[in-house]
Amino acid sequence: MRDDGERLRDINEAIEKIEKYVSIGYQAFIEDERTQVWIIHHLQVIGEASNHLSDELTEQNQDIPWADIVGLRNILVHQYFGIDLRQVWETAELDMPILKAKVREILQEINGK
Repeated sequence: MRDDGERLRDINEAIEKIEKYVSIGYQAFIEDERTQVWIIHHLQVIGEASNHLSDELTEQNQDIPWADIVGLRNILVHQYFGIDLRQVWETAELDMPILKAKVREILQEINGK
C-alpha cells in the first residue's frame, strides 16, 4: 500500500507535468486537444492521489481544499462531456502553483521526521 509521502510525490509530479503545458498559454491549450487531455489526465491523477491520503494528513492540512480536488477529479472522470475547459485552464494555471507549494511543505515535514 502506498503511503502519504508517495501520494504527495505523485501529486507533485503531476503538477510539474501540468506546468510544462501551462506555459503555452490559454489559446494554444484551447486549440490543442492533446494538451487538453494531458492536463485533464494529470488533474485526475492529483484528485485520485488526494482521495487516498490519510485522514490524519488531510485533517492536519485543512487549508488545502482536498474535497474540491477530489470533486474535480470526479467531474473530469464522470462528466467528461460537460467539462468546462476554461475552468480546467484556470485550475491548472492558478491553483496548481499554490497546491505545489503546499504539497512541498508537507513533504518537507514528512521527510524531516
